[in-house]
Amino acid sequence: MTAQDNALPGEPGPITVPLDRFRPGVPADTWPAGLPDVGILRRNDVFAVADAWMARKSTARQLTLAVMLWGFGGTSYGPHRTRQILAADPDGLRLEAALAPLRDPLDIDDLRAVYVSMRRGQPQHVRGLGPAFFTKLIYFAGYRRGGGGVQPLILDKRVASRLPADAGPAR
Repeated sequence: MTAQDNALPGEPGPITVPLDRFRPGVPADTWPAGLPDVGILRRNDVFAVADAWMARKSTARQLTLAVMLWGFGGTSYGPHRTRQILAADPDGLRLEAALAPLRDPLDIDDLRAVYVSMRRGQPQHVRGLGPAFFTKLIYFAGYRRGGGGVQPLILDKRVASRLPADAGPAR
């Protein structure tokens, strides 16, 4: 892998994804155009789907699938969980509504509002899509590669547990 293959400096290699286990049961319209068909997925591949979503050339469900493939990789439960999450928002309206603010210039309040809107009990919550994965989705949809300012981060359980009490809903 060359430095150009990496989306971020020091990034580890690509993720191996058993596409033959993910494809069955995933609606054909959720499979993003141009996603590698070889079972090797790089962060840049997911960013390409995010760029297409930003340009309104792909859907939030397509971006969600790309993020799920990258995030679950070869885990045994990944295909089943991915199908459940996509089925929980079959028209993609909640995902689109939650992510739409990320198309505009961002500040910390915008990111917080998107995060809060996707939490359980909130209008854009998608059943089965918890913070560890919806922050991956926010990260890819809202990250401004090459740009400065506020950037979304992936907030998994390990990171969240180390946040101070005043971190608000992320903790």
